[in-house]
Amino acid sequence: MIDFSNVTEITNIIKYYLCGDSDIESLFTAARNAREPYYSKRVFLRGLVEITNFCRQDCFYCGIRHSNTALRRYRLDCEQILQCVRTGHELGFNSFVLQGGEDMCYIDDNGDIMADIISSIKKEFPGCAVTLSMGELSRESYQRYYDAGADRYLLRHESADNAHYEKLHPLNPIGTSLENRKRCLYELKSIGFQTGAGFMVGSPYQTIENLANDLVFLNELQPHMVGIGPFIPHNATPFKNFPAGSVKLSLIMVALCRIMLPKAMLPATTALGSIDEYGREKAISAGANVVMPNLSPYEYRADYSLYDNKLFTGSEAAEALSAIKKRITDIGYTPDLSAGHHCEIVKS
Repeated sequence: MIDFSNVTEITNIIKYYLCGDSDIESLFTAARNAREPYYSKRVFLRGLVEITNFCRQDCFYCGIRHSNTALRRYRLDCEQILQCVRTGHELGFNSFVLQGGEDMCYIDDNGDIMADIISSIKKEFPGCAVTLSMGELSRESYQRYYDAGADRYLLRHESADNAHYEKLHPLNPIGTSLENRKRCLYELKSIGFQTGAGFMVGSPYQTIENLANDLVFLNELQPHMVGIGPFIPHNATPFKNFPAGSVKLSLIMVALCRIMLPKAMLPATTALGSIDEYGREKAISAGANVVMPNLSPYEYRADYSLYDNKLFTGSEAAEALSAIKKRITDIGYTPDLSAGHHCEIVKS
């Protein structure tokens, strides 16, 4: 039994499985065994809609950072978002993820724009689940979105070590900080959201001890979802010359997170599929149980460029849903297009 409150123990375990002669398959088997009592072999498919690439933040690793003036910016309006959801629902999706930068144009003094979008989706498709990923906002905004019908909120913490966090994010007037990021996560949980956190593996200046601290924090937070994927550099960021994160280390972290949080929803991330042709299948075999095909309008997919060579065509496109399902069934799992709530959440 691993003590997930002990940074030293977790660090040593990660280092052990990174060694070339370690039996890493035993770790992946333990992760699968931890997941299957709660979700059997189901892999939940969520339709991703990348609603805007405007962002007020300037994170050093992100291609849609505010300072990237070469990026063609876009913002979907309510009808465009609804059309993406309609297309997804026709394909069988009942779970939708609205993801974007911190675009304050969706938030007026009353928070009405995004709240109206959420309530419109829920009115047209009352049985579906809506996940938001829009960054650090006020508790009042989060509450309005929850009251409008949003079910989940994903806000990756990126690093639980304050010194490392500050190396990834500028100290700007917005006031982004690890303290504020954690404040948001705990507020989201207290409001009632199925709450997601997460981190990059192999981000610049990251140590194995940093990764161990990430697991300690997640063990304290007990989120419903955790997104884990490798760092991939973007050519228009200060980190453009840093190497990408390791697939192997990313899979180790997914497996350890699954063992620690057996009931959590763990995506097989697009980043893993972007640097390894079978990265998402490998993540599922290491304990992940969510895949998020892209429902965004095709003409904007290349503009939601968080990192270079992002997977957004071929099997990532919603038009190729049958191919995604086949890749899941080929490794012995069952695609599930239901609302896909956390196993402890009961929705009427």
